[in-house]
Amino acid sequence: MLDSLTLLFEKFFIFSNFNIFKSLWQEEPERAVKWPVLRRGDLLEVQRTLFIHYGIYLGDNRVAHLMPDIMPALTNNKQLIKPVVTNKRLILGCIYRNASIRVDSVEDFAYGAQIMVNDMDMKMKCQALVSEEVARRAEKLVGDIPYSLLWNNCEHFVTYCRYGTPVSQQTEKFCDCLKTIIRDQRSVALTVGIGVMYILCFGLAPSTTLPTILIPFILWMAG
Repeated sequence: MLDSLTLLFEKFFIFSNFNIFKSLWQEEPERAVKWPVLRRGDLLEVQRTLFIHYGIYLGDNRVAHLMPDIMPALTNNKQLIKPVVTNKRLILGCIYRNASIRVDSVEDFAYGAQIMVNDMDMKMKCQALVSEEVARRAEKLVGDIPYSLLWNNCEHFVTYCRYGTPVSQQTEKFCDCLKTIIRDQRSVALTVGIGVMYILCFGLAPSTTLPTILIPFILWMAG
């Protein structure tokens, strides 16, 4: 039951971050960007189409970052896996829950977006580790890794490397939004209405009646 709810929340998290549904399969346009001065162990942050993406700078124009990607699940050909992960590959990787911590160039990591450096230092309560230790942690983790939007994403990776504790502020904001929806008693009335429409369309049966009763009841109790 918990796994099913987690999977449902993850899929909801994906779609709740869409700015426009048509952007689902669009790639970021390439544009000339000047990079700030980067030092080994820096935490890099870029705005992608659907979310904020994070990585750790390793030096020599290399960035370690956790990326969901469907390609490693489809092939072992490194030449097909190596190119920059597009939005299509990323979204399918999220759904398949397949990811890896990979090393790309700064240009491929940024994907045409502006880079922010160590901006999270001002948001975290704990102090950053020594830069060399940050980079070494990132290098040790390079490779395949289980992926979860809620429990193990790119932000968890960089905060573990830089601060010693894996946390995700994006996930926390999503959970806070979800709590607000649950606490709003109008969601109970909405689910009841949807359930009644479901029964009218598909008839009175356990598969239609039980969700109509249980889901509003759970929301009401949680609120």
